[in-house]
Amino acid sequence: MWDFIVRILLRNRFLFLVGIVLITCFMGYEATKVKMSYEMARMLPENDKNFTDYEKFKSQFGEDGNVIFIGFEDSKLFELSRFTDFRNLCDSIQAVDGVANVLSVANIYSLEKNDSLKKFDFLPLIKQNPKSQNELDSLKKKIYSIRFYDKLLFNKETHSFMAGITLSKNKLNDKSRIAVVYKIKALIDAYSQKESVEIHCSGLPYIRTVMTKMIQNELFLFIAISLLISFLIMVLFYRSFPAVFTSMIIVIISVIWALGIVSLFGYKISILIGVLPSLVIIIAIENCIYKVNKYHWEYKLHGNKVLALSRVVSRIGFATFITNATTAMGFATFIFTSNLMLKEFGIVSSINIMLEYVLSLVIFVIIFSYLPNPKEKHLTHIDRKSINGIINGIKHIIVNYRKPIYAISVLILATCIYGVSKMTISGKMLDDISPDNAIYKDMKFFERNAGGVMPFEISIDTKEKNGLFKDGARTIYKIKQLQKEIKNDTSISNYFSRPLSIVEGICFANQMYKNGEARFYMVPPPVELNQLGTYLKGSGTKKNAFHGFIDSNMQKTRISIQMADVGTKEMNHILRIVKPKVDSIFPAKEYNVVITGNSVVFTKGTEFLIGNLWESIIIGIVLISLLMAIIFTSFRMIVIAMIVNIIPLFITAAIMGFFKIPIKPSTIIVFSVALGISVDNAILFLSRYRYELKNKKLSIKESVLNALNEVGISMIYTSIILVLGFGIYMLSGFGGTKALGFLISVTLFVALFFNIIVLPSLLLSLDKYITTKSFEEPMLSVIEEDDSEDGDGSKKTDNEGEII
Repeated sequence: MWDFIVRILLRNRFLFLVGIVLITCFMGYEATKVKMSYEMARMLPENDKNFTDYEKFKSQFGEDGNVIFIGFEDSKLFELSRFTDFRNLCDSIQAVDGVANVLSVANIYSLEKNDSLKKFDFLPLIKQNPKSQNELDSLKKKIYSIRFYDKLLFNKETHSFMAGITLSKNKLNDKSRIAVVYKIKALIDAYSQKESVEIHCSGLPYIRTVMTKMIQNELFLFIAISLLISFLIMVLFYRSFPAVFTSMIIVIISVIWALGIVSLFGYKISILIGVLPSLVIIIAIENCIYKVNKYHWEYKLHGNKVLALSRVVSRIGFATFITNATTAMGFATFIFTSNLMLKEFGIVSSINIMLEYVLSLVIFVIIFSYLPNPKEKHLTHIDRKSINGIINGIKHIIVNYRKPIYAISVLILATCIYGVSKMTISGKMLDDISPDNAIYKDMKFFERNAGGVMPFEISIDTKEKNGLFKDGARTIYKIKQLQKEIKNDTSISNYFSRPLSIVEGICFANQMYKNGEARFYMVPPPVELNQLGTYLKGSGTKKNAFHGFIDSNMQKTRISIQMADVGTKEMNHILRIVKPKVDSIFPAKEYNVVITGNSVVFTKGTEFLIGNLWESIIIGIVLISLLMAIIFTSFRMIVIAMIVNIIPLFITAAIMGFFKIPIKPSTIIVFSVALGISVDNAILFLSRYRYELKNKKLSIKESVLNALNEVGISMIYTSIILVLGFGIYMLSGFGGTKALGFLISVTLFVALFFNIIVLPSLLLSLDKYITTKSFEEPMLSVIEEDDSEDGDGSKKTDNEGEII
């Protein structure tokens, strides 16, 4: 079959070349249309209760993550010139297209009692810039007297101030949000520089915008570095222009196709899909190394270029198909998760790996068929003493020191068991951001001064119209009780900011109803609350301060809290404390109460995702084992090969435990990816071993050593390129991507040790126990038998060098 493929390729090489060029142009055009993802990744399936509850909450009360927070410490803010500048800043931000509202001490709102209409007027406290310091001092006193804003917009003790910038809904999940956010940031930076005040920015819209920009920058950075590393390694290994030129052409076309596929599928560049181009480069170079090594090896044997190209396809064409298939399977396991981001990544990565295999095979054969024969200097790497010395050293070790190899392996495995027990799970929103990053530092400012910026919501449904104010408005007092119990519970209160709810609104209204006296910032007794209720109902328009907290039927309300960015352990602790309080205060027969919000959904999504990813690892092991069963048919050989490649995963897990790298969505994918790639070496080695054993009728020992001679160099070369290729992710600004690069590199390095030393040692030690007859009679032959070889190992060819 593979000889037939070579004939078709070579006889129609110009047509294939034109076809590839045309498809590449089309893919290049599609690649220009690739878009960045601006939405928060959805980690829960659509039918999950936590997700549906959150969607219902948003449809009722609006998006909970639509506010950009700015905060700073400034003891001189209430000096006239500085306050005027700050007020002008807020006005400038308000004027930015896409900003719905700005709330700060410079444009604070108050309630004014309108006795004639029995309602409150919601009006700005500062109607124009103060003209004098005395006027500003008077305003400052009024601002500080409104307790509703205390610890929300200002903190008198620390002289810290916060402002909330609400974005329009139509800008929130759109590319235009970037321009809005950067306009706001430019205005803030100009004010910060003028007043010499450090201003901190946070909130989900800002965090998502900055992270998206980081992903975009890293996309181009990783492509550039991957290309550079690939070029340098190919030059270092081969010092051959044809080999380097052809490999780089394959790599560049593969990247163009990868981005084109992303566009054709309608996917956007997320933090995971952002690593796809550099991943394709790594896999492409790995394939090129296998082909260049085989081509040069064959050409050195018989000096026939066409025959060498033929054997590149026939001898390793199916072998590399299988290795690419196992790698693709490692990525394809993400398709079985319920997470949209991982599913998309699994689809495009697995498809692109197989497309890249086809591209590398076709382009390699076509380009080298046009190029002149390899020169002697291009073949010197085959006899390079350093690499051959390493192979000879490995053969010496596995022949003479197998017991120490097993002892070391067992010791490593025992240590790993302890390390695995120390693994932890994390699920913070900013888990992947370095503590040195400005985003992280800004987040910590708000956690210290305002409790945090992550939305935590409690939705309360009284199940009946006007239920909030029935029976003496007992629901209001229940909300007050719940807020008080949360505040008084020191095990969780430090995680939260001051709550915002109808209770806070009533306290605010009561203070204003009693002429602004701070001591009346409280929920009044039922009789007074009824009187106050008349004014509140009269204020019931969508322009007042409470429309985001009560529905039009006075049936549903919310308690909105900003909280610290915590992990899954802390969030589950919070939920274990809050849920019983909610259940005891709001009986299920009378109320439907849901604890939700972006922070809760993110935590539940992380837990769900990690559970799914463990399943995907098991699926990956099963799928790869089934594929190996088709190739090798020997159950014992499959078990040995899988054990040899699963042990490096345990080592990686132990490293995560020892170095306190938590299990999270960005690190758990290491296991499926690494398994799919590392098992390639085992397949190539075992396939060559079986070929030597059956076709050349050699002993097991001779077959093992010959197999190492044939594929050992390729195993070392490809492992080096993979380790270095994935190592570039350690340059990422995202902790998860950085950990991904480190962990996969370590796993693949360890897997090389087990595949090139431990696996051959086991074959020699277990001998006939695992090398069964079924192993010698495969369902599919990875390395095709070559019955047409002459005694000198060369195929019959005609005078033109074309294969008969």
